[in-house]
Amino acid sequence: MLNDKLAKTANELLKSLRKKKMRLATAESCTGGLIAMAITDIPGSSEVFERGFVTYSNESKIDLLTVPTFYMEDYGAVSMEVAVAMAEGALLMSRADVSVSVTGCAGPGGGTEEKPIGTVFIGCSLKNHDTVFEKFLFKGNRQEIREQSAEAALKMALEVISVIQNN
Repeated sequence: MLNDKLAKTANELLKSLRKKKMRLATAESCTGGLIAMAITDIPGSSEVFERGFVTYSNESKIDLLTVPTFYMEDYGAVSMEVAVAMAEGALLMSRADVSVSVTGCAGPGGGTEEKPIGTVFIGCSLKNHDTVFEKFLFKGNRQEIREQSAEAALKMALEVISVIQNN
């Protein structure tokens, strides 16, 4: 069951995508499909939700989203570079107009001093525009971090598509 904030944000994004006649793709790692679930829980979402990639392993990020192998080696899966490459790869490998990506460490293990639990990178790519990204440090348990990540990704997509004018 989705929390109310996440469901509300997903609904706002769908309304905006419909209004602008745009389609969305998602590229998720630590959220494990939570963003796609939030969107597809809403009836009629198939009008604007093009596809979702759950790329939990490094290999799947490379194979499905064309993330360069050296990014994993040089920056790690939890990095701005990988979040940007995931968002751009989701656009490249879909028919979407906008994509959003999430990669991070939701815990309870896996954190480091440099990238503690709650470290999340979100990228958003819009056709013919520069990809935007942001680093977050969320607090809470695994589920709370995943929900905060999904909500932040949906909000970022809303902000990015707000630059598109209606015809």
